[in-house]
This record gives sequence, C-alpha cells and structure tokens, in this order.
Amino acid sequence: MRLHETTKVELLTYARENGVQVVKPFILVIARDTTHAGQLLALLESPQFYEGRYAGKVIQVDSSRTGAEEEEMIARLLAVESVDEPTEIVIHVNMLKEGWDVTNLYTIVPLRAASARTLVEQSIGRGLRLPYGKRTGTAAVDRLNIVAHDRFQEIVDDANRADSPIRLKQVILDAPSADDKKVSVQVGSGAMTRLGLSVAPDIAPAPGGTGAAPTPPGAPMFATEAELNAARVVMDVIGKYEVKRDLVPTSSALLTPEVRRQILAEVTERLKPLQGDLLAGTDTAQPVIDLAAVVAKTTDIVVQQTIDIPRISVVPTGEVTTGFNAFTLDVSQLHLQPGAREIVGQMLRTNEQFTLASAAGLKEARLEDYIVHALVDFDDIDYFTHAELLYEVAGQMVRHLQTYLSEAEVISVLDRDRRLIAREIHAQMLAHFWEKATSYEVQVSRGFTELRPCNYTVVAGQTSHHFRETVVEIGRIKQMLFGGFTKCLYPLQRFDSDTERRFAVILERDAQKWFKPAKGQFLIYYKLGTEQPEYIPDFVAETATHIFMVETKARTDVETQEVAAKASAAAQWCRHASDHAKAVGGKPWVYVLLPHDEVKESSRLVDYIRFQAKP
Repeated sequence: MRLHETTKVELLTYARENGVQVVKPFILVIARDTTHAGQLLALLESPQFYEGRYAGKVIQVDSSRTGAEEEEMIARLLAVESVDEPTEIVIHVNMLKEGWDVTNLYTIVPLRAASARTLVEQSIGRGLRLPYGKRTGTAAVDRLNIVAHDRFQEIVDDANRADSPIRLKQVILDAPSADDKKVSVQVGSGAMTRLGLSVAPDIAPAPGGTGAAPTPPGAPMFATEAELNAARVVMDVIGKYEVKRDLVPTSSALLTPEVRRQILAEVTERLKPLQGDLLAGTDTAQPVIDLAAVVAKTTDIVVQQTIDIPRISVVPTGEVTTGFNAFTLDVSQLHLQPGAREIVGQMLRTNEQFTLASAAGLKEARLEDYIVHALVDFDDIDYFTHAELLYEVAGQMVRHLQTYLSEAEVISVLDRDRRLIAREIHAQMLAHFWEKATSYEVQVSRGFTELRPCNYTVVAGQTSHHFRETVVEIGRIKQMLFGGFTKCLYPLQRFDSDTERRFAVILERDAQKWFKPAKGQFLIYYKLGTEQPEYIPDFVAETATHIFMVETKARTDVETQEVAAKASAAAQWCRHASDHAKAVGGKPWVYVLLPHDEVKESSRLVDYIRFQAKP
C-alpha cells in the first residue's frame, strides 16, 4: 500500500507537469480462494487498516457474488479506469480471464501459489498496457510493480527469456518510516506569488524537524479580492502579448506607456460588466480600485520576475531530402520459428474433428522479397530511393534465419511473419534516419514566455530547508524543498543533487536572477536513438552581460552520448536565442556544461564561461 500511495502521487505530478489527464492507479490482489478473498476485503476496509482510508474502495471479484451484488461488482470493475470511480483495490481469485483490458493497473500482489507462466500471462500482461499509449520516460509512470511471492525467482527467470515481453527491475522497500507518505505540490512563479495569485506550499514542520524556514518572498502586492481579480485579468492579457513580437519584443517593452495603455484598455473592457462595482464605487460593499495602478504594478512585477526566454523553432526550407544510413541489423532477439498452418476444430454435436489448412501466400522469386515488400508499406520508405539498403538489411535477416532453419522453414517464417520482421527492421532503421534541406529558417514566435509552475513529489509534513543549509543525508535531497532565496524566480525549488544546491549558492551571490526550469518551458528536443526527448536544463541565470543556461553533470558523465546530444541541442538553441537577442537589444545566451567537481563557492559565475559548449 505504501508503494501504491507513492505511485498515486508520482502520477499526479506527471499529469500536472505535462498537462495531461490524471491516471488513477489500482492494485490487483490475487487471493487463494473465495474465503481468503472475503478475509482480505474485511481487512482492507477495516478502520485498523490505514485508519480506514480504503473503506468503500475495495471490490471482491469471484464466483461468490450473485444477483445485484454481481451486477454492482461488474459495473465497478468496468469503470475502474475512471478517476471518479473510487475503487483502488481489486481482489480476485480466478474470474479475470478474457475481456477485461485496463491501462491503470500499477501493482500486483499475488497471495496464492501460481506458476510463473500463468502469473505472467494472466495477470502481469494486464499491467503492461501503458495509460498514455507510450513510454513517458518517467519510471514510476511506466513501471508495473509486482510484489515478491513464493515464485518470485521463477517470474524473474521467465521474464529474462529472450522472447519475453517484460523486463524486471528489483526494487526493495525500506522499513516503514515517517518518510513513507509523499505529496504532490505545485509551486507558482515568483511573479504569481508576489501578486498574491499563487501561494507557496505551506509545508508544516515535521516532528523534531530542524530545517530552517524559508525567507518569505515579500508581502503580496494585492490583498483585496477586487484587486486580485483585476490582476488575474492583467496576467491573462499579458500572456496574449507574448506573441506580439513587433509590439513587445522583450518583457521590458511591457513598461512602455503605449503598451500599458493598450493593456489597460483591454482589461477595462473585460471587466466592463463589473465596472459599476469596481470602478464607479456605486456598491458600497465593493472597494474602488485604480485599474491603471493595478496594470502598472502587475507589469512591473512581471518584468522584475522574468528572464526573457524566446520561443524558437527551426524549420527546413526549399527541397527536403531524407534517407537512412547503412547499418548492421541487430538480430540477437529474433529467433522466429515455423508453425503449423492449420486450425483444428471439433463439432460439438457429433464430436467429429476437422482441420482448416492455410495455403501459403504468394511465392516470391527471392527470399529477401518477402521482407522488402512488407517494408515498402511504411510511409517513410521509398523503394526507388532505398532499394539498395532494403535488400541489404533483408539479406542480413534471411542469412540469420538460415543459420538455424531449413530452406522450407525459412520460407514458412518469411511468409507468415513478414510484417512482424518488417516492423522490427523499420524500428532499427529509424535510428539511422537523416534529413537534409536546402536551408533552415529560424522562427521566433515569442520574445518572452511566462514561467510555468513547477510540480514536485516530496515527503509530506517536512520543513522546507534554507538553501544554504548543509544536507547531511545527500540521498534524500530529491525529497526536499528549499527556500530562502532573494534572486530566484520561484519561492521554492527542488534540487536533484547537492551539487545543484551548492551551485544555487553561487547564483544567489553572482546572478541578477535565476531559476530551475519546469518541463515545457524551453521545448528543446534532442535525438537519442529513435526517440526525441525533451531537454530540461538544470539552471537559467541572468547576469549584467549574459544569460547562462547551465547543466551540472558528474565528470564521468560529461562525455556520454546522451549528455553530448543534449549539449548539442541546447547550444544550438542558445546560438539562435543570441541572434534574436542581438536584434532586439537583449543579452547573449551561453550554454555551460559544468563538471560537478568545478562547483565551488570560491568560484565566480563568470569563471564558468570557459566550460561553454558550442554547436
């Protein structure tokens, strides 16, 4: 149940970070028999079990239910994916067979003996369906948890077979402690906090906690509901000015009299239905507010609490050509076997058996043609352009099959599994894809962008720590929130390592303003195999002369392929951002890839320019 609760919080944080629908996870408990299932239901819904937290959230699925109870059980089971349906635990004995597909099964607890193969096929298979239709790269979102039982080693061995669809990773839960309960918190930007539109999470001191309380960011600019409502409208209007690059090329342009007049006019128009209350003061219950003053104060705060981050996209122009580089096919996991091409049936009335034989498909002139004809069905493969490569990789596959099959068996496998083989080859081809254009055009759609809220999963009931506080338990730093900043654009931040915390100390001393970006702030993507993940840099900091984008890495990781791919994409982005900044009178961007052992408080931020990574 601790694992389940942690998974719930991780899913909530992921949904907030990515702006997607929240997934409600549930647990599948496999009972020994109906009596055992009833005992489990009574235990899980009892007041003694987690203070009765799961009362009404457990269903028992077995043959002991009949009539109205059975109908209710089936209805709840079919609705278990809905976030509005309360069920979090499903107990079953042996009723869940075909016809029940779910994407939110995250934990399986087998409490009865079963063969590894049966457990994998009947239960684990249900949990392999991904709720978002793809792997997200977030371990807690992509992982199915199987609690160890008497056949655990058999399950591990079965999963490690070459043809197994699953791979297992061992996770050992520590003994219960005060750190078990996790919560998902959302931290708004410093601008939203200063305006009173967002409140930094109030994390109560833990019993015996010694963490220093963070320094408050200052009293909110607006206190009355009327002013707050007007400030919300101003922030919404400012968001629309992000795309008006000719009028507002940088955030500082929001301070010009002309832009302020336009914002005031639009805000006044939006609040027009309330003008009798807010502006004329005809309703004595409503205070009179000065909209011009609200606009001026709000734009001041936005500019103070913003580092101009342009929205940049690079698009090809002119003729675009694509292709695939030659490569050696990885056939280590492909051990296809021929199978019988017939179906055996039996008449229920007479018990007479019969067979339906399947005729072989069209016989190809060359063995490679079976694969090539399936490959050209993919939209991104043109036969006339890629024929040489297609026959090369198809030949590699045929030669692999010939190492362990007879000629007739090879034809059988190619005829039956040609599309399966083609999908595998195509997936490997994508890793060797190339694109060339006559030229590329850099498009800047926004001169600045509003800071996105940060979403964190942290230990409940903790004290938020002062960023200068030395962390004794380094392994727990990801579970902590830090505050006390004077130059950070967020009231609270979380660090992934103590290196990051120490670098924040340097930024508080040397930068004018800084922050750790949230997911989706930059929209920088890098190529890693067949994937194009989003790159989220560790820090962004502005000084009097430059804007730094910084990544802190262990020195042993600096030369790895993934870090190099991230650095290349980020350095390209910084080059385009610098070109844009030069055109609008802004500061150049510098991408710094910083080894962890160089982060020392005796160093100055400007000293790190020597670690600049260039495209």
